Amino acid sequence: MSLQRLKAAVHFTVGRMCHSLGEDHRRTFSRQVIAAIAETTFRQCDIFAKDLEAFARHAKRSTVSSEDVKLAARRSTALSIFIQNKIEELKNQEQRDLKKKNTGKRKSRDTEEDSRE
Repeated sequence: MSLQRLKAAVHFTVGRMCHSLGEDHRRTFSRQVIAAIAETTFRQCDIFAKDLEAFARHAKRSTVSSEDVKLAARRSTALSIFIQNKIEELKNQEQRDLKKKNTGKRKSRDTEEDSRE
């Protein structure tokens, strides 16, 4: 995805969020305000991405880990809590998926054994 398309997607999403919030609170956002919020959001995401790359590189890894994400969010308590909850959610989902996969393997093995007998 090109940089311009990514910026346009961020701008579009910010616009939708502002419109939704505006309806809820009977307010409107000017185009300039939406553009400023979108640009700030985009720049902050760029900073986060560079920080994440630096954290991974410092740990001599080529892949960003969840620990890097938690480190990047350390200055915002609310964001840190949100990220920690999401990480736990993902771990739990991964464990459930692994259990389903293992159960499916056991069932197919049992079926194979039954058909041999």
